[in-house]
Amino acid sequence: MGTEPLLWERDGSDWPHRQASEFKVAGGLRWHLQRFACQGLPGAAKPPVVLLIHGTGSATHTWRGLAPLLVQHAEVLSMDLPGHGFSALPPGAPPGQWLSLNGMAQALGALLLLLERAPTLVIGHSAGAAIALRMCLDGRISPGSVIGINAALLPLGGLAGQFFSPVAKLMAASPWVPRLFSWQARDPAVLQRLIQGTGSQLDATGLALYGRLVRNAGHAAGALGMMANWDLQGLAADLHRLRTPLSLVVGSADRTVSPAQAGRVMASLPAAMQRRLHSLQGLGHLAHEERPDLVCALALAELLEPQG
Repeated sequence: MGTEPLLWERDGSDWPHRQASEFKVAGGLRWHLQRFACQGLPGAAKPPVVLLIHGTGSATHTWRGLAPLLVQHAEVLSMDLPGHGFSALPPGAPPGQWLSLNGMAQALGALLLLLERAPTLVIGHSAGAAIALRMCLDGRISPGSVIGINAALLPLGGLAGQFFSPVAKLMAASPWVPRLFSWQARDPAVLQRLIQGTGSQLDATGLALYGRLVRNAGHAAGALGMMANWDLQGLAADLHRLRTPLSLVVGSADRTVSPAQAGRVMASLPAAMQRRLHSLQGLGHLAHEERPDLVCALALAELLEPQG
């Protein structure tokens, strides 16, 4: 059993919004992305652009409910991050080049330059929010605001922080670990426990799509490599100089990122950059998949009040 990546012709035949998918090469990586033209705003010469950035272990499918709602008001762009979904890493690529926070921010910046798109609003889920803020801090994007959904922006503390990274690096360096993980994920009970561990409840389609991802050793290797190369110390230290307004959306039932983290993040920001803090009761880490309508309403508030 190898670590063959997902194949579009085979694994993407019924991918959500397949008609919006395309492939582009930017920064040395072949990206899978989805672009949705704005269907509303008649007569608007240049609609706003909403950039969607998924989190660790996910892919463009995570926005399958939200994107169709947003296109009534904006052009929408999403992509599979390096090593995830159908954006496979080049053979022999150094993991730190593509799977670190700085590496992903740089790579995504290169893609946006190729597409000639400057996002008006960025919505990042979990680690995707960290990528969004890293890009803002480094001047790669200048959106009117960023929305972090259950944003993972602070490093783990205590013993967990001391041991997580070395263990993740060891696991990512062992080629048999992604294979074993993907093999174990073939058991429906294993997948069910993984999703339950997020605090979210997904429908059968959502479960099947995550199953397709985690049962692929190439995708599992990308997710493990991202965790192994992730370092939020620098981002946390830089939050005080953020000049992009940030709103945080927190699922009260999130079991992946503590809901209490949002308050600490807001306290670390300049007062003028603290936009809104929303709590979505009863929703978990994948709140945007459970209730895309609620997240869309919050996004529209940002688009309509960019200076609010």
